[in-house]
Amino acid sequence: MTPRQELRRLIDQRDYTMVPGAYDTLTARLVEAAGFAAVYLTGGGYSRASGYPDLGLLSLTENVLFIGRTVEAVGIPVIADADTGYGNAINVIRTVREYEKTGVAGFHIEDQISPKKCGHYERKEVISRAEMIGKIKAAVDTRRDGDLVIIARSDARAIEGLEAAVDRVNAYLEAGADVGFVEAPQTVEELRIVGREVRGPALVNVFEGGKTPMIGAQELEAMGFRLGIYPSQTHRAAIRAAQRVLAAMKRDGDTRAIETELATFQEREGRCRHRGLAGAGGQIYADRLSQRRRSATPLTKAGVAR
Repeated sequence: MTPRQELRRLIDQRDYTMVPGAYDTLTARLVEAAGFAAVYLTGGGYSRASGYPDLGLLSLTENVLFIGRTVEAVGIPVIADADTGYGNAINVIRTVREYEKTGVAGFHIEDQISPKKCGHYERKEVISRAEMIGKIKAAVDTRRDGDLVIIARSDARAIEGLEAAVDRVNAYLEAGADVGFVEAPQTVEELRIVGREVRGPALVNVFEGGKTPMIGAQELEAMGFRLGIYPSQTHRAAIRAAQRVLAAMKRDGDTRAIETELATFQEREGRCRHRGLAGAGGQIYADRLSQRRRSATPLTKAGVAR
């Protein structure tokens, strides 16, 4: 079963699947190692990790590189953020082609204007429902692998109200999207309405500090949601951990006081082993490198003497 088929299996079952976010490839590997069934590559997290706010400032090319590296490094399904598709319906065609080539299992595309904002920022704007339907149809027609999951997101709750946002998502599902995603419901009752009224598998965005209340997985499953993305938790944890170790270094001149809380050198190396270099090819290169070092002859990465 391919990762795309596995993601479809998760969506088709009646259970709720938690999908933690990763802002870089190493974090995605940690998500996999923790036993989660899928990982979400948060566009906002990657943007912030690159030093930018979540305002659609990174390009298609930059995001595709991040997605491709991560898909290659993990074995579980990867769900990616495609923002607005990086433009109109014609841009969506190229976006889908580039995303599909990475091997990503699924992606979500939203109905904000381009460039977009974080779904929990103020003063968002959305395109017309008709234009977004055209973008969804372009995405569906462009994908070559029918197992690639297209998730349609609407940010219209903040502009047109909840009912309009649900209506939009249902129209996007009718246009061929596989999963519906109403961004930023503002109350528990609104979450219940979304879970009940979306006419297809529904996704919910779960994190502390946004407009949507934090609800446990069991309750979200009871509301009817199939997938929950948790975009910022790992990133916020990493920020706090880095602040703690830096404070200790500044205060003590070393990190001995908190060393037991840090990953060991060996643990770090274990998490960074690339699947493609862990097998025979990587070992052959390592053996040749060791042999050449003994003979003091430089060796290229292709294993050829210079």
